[in-house]
Amino acid sequence: MRALYTLLLRLALPFLLARLWWRGRREPGYRAGITERLGIYALQAPEKLVWIHAVSVGEARAAEPLARALERALPDHKLLFTCTTAAGRDTLRRVFGESALVCYLPYDYPESVQGFLGHFRPRLAVLMETEIWPNLLEGCAAAGVPVLLANARLSEKSARRYRRWRALAAPAFGRLSAVCAQSAEDAARLRELGAGAVEVTGNLKFDIAADAAQLAAGRAWRARLGRPVLLLASTREGEEQLLLNQIIHMNVAKDALLIVVVPRHPQRFDEVAKFADARRSRQEFPDASTKVYLGDTMGEMAFYYGACDVALIGGSLAPLGGQNLIEALAAGAPVVVGPHMFNFEEATRLALRSGAALQAADAAAAVQACVGLIADPARREAMAQAGKKLCESHRGATGRHLAACRRLLSARAPG
Repeated sequence: MRALYTLLLRLALPFLLARLWWRGRREPGYRAGITERLGIYALQAPEKLVWIHAVSVGEARAAEPLARALERALPDHKLLFTCTTAAGRDTLRRVFGESALVCYLPYDYPESVQGFLGHFRPRLAVLMETEIWPNLLEGCAAAGVPVLLANARLSEKSARRYRRWRALAAPAFGRLSAVCAQSAEDAARLRELGAGAVEVTGNLKFDIAADAAQLAAGRAWRARLGRPVLLLASTREGEEQLLLNQIIHMNVAKDALLIVVVPRHPQRFDEVAKFADARRSRQEFPDASTKVYLGDTMGEMAFYYGACDVALIGGSLAPLGGQNLIEALAAGAPVVVGPHMFNFEEATRLALRSGAALQAADAAAAVQACVGLIADPARREAMAQAGKKLCESHRGATGRHLAACRRLLSARAPG
């Protein structure tokens, strides 16, 4: 089955390269490092290296607490970060600095994988969340590189997809040296698909400290504004218009409310700008006539959560799986989510149970819940405190992940 998979992947190469070039029209980062996608690298490889793969923005941010812990615990090792998206690459450089070793993960061709592993010779691989590439995992096994699937999550929807390709997926899952799962449900699905050495370690995102300076700046911005702020956070395609139409339909007192929209993907900033009266990237401060404000800056989510009265989490109104709500909870923002949060199932369940979040059946109900919260300061404060308490009580995943990394490194054969 892996041979057929590789053949199909080879046939797809012209389309993969064309897609990179096409996406590079709006995101030039996709036209950089194309040889890296084929396993050819110019970066100098240090002697002792731990490799962390974070496919895109969310995984890059989730990797930060573990990466910092590894830097402290292994001062004689360097960290290599790989990613798949241009936004992920930008995030890794912003989080870890321009001097960090950052490159693209190669496409899953055997020779590209061999080129990557032969060049960098990592002593340990840490794959964030759900990154299962059959040839990559086979190559790591052949090269004697232990692989940890970190902060692992697997929704039932994703598990069904893997089950349909069990002959390909099961051997790949079986190549994992260890798995740190976010929840017992994730662990059970991963074991059922063939992963061994699975333990429940919790979610690394609970260990990410909110940027205090950004939070303070956001709160000062809100105080200067002097009116309530509804944040549409990490919105996906179609959600902005859907939600804004609901606000208009409900005849919300728009003069007394500022809608701040922060799209999930930066390449959509200009597209969403058609709904906005002002943009943060232009350093425009909303005046009395501003109804919709576009948050078109990267790396400032703590600012936006600090500035809002209520946060509606995007990606959850269509079956896209939702976006990370933990950062909002840690910042003390009352949270409303739509019906589709399956990519953050455990965190959503905990937030709902603790009273830190509300879940709505559709866009109309979500807007109604947000408007109700804006009119109820006491309930907002109770939700804010519940969110902070929830995050505090679920910290500690970093230490458990670090222990797993130490075990794999100590068990690895010398050389």
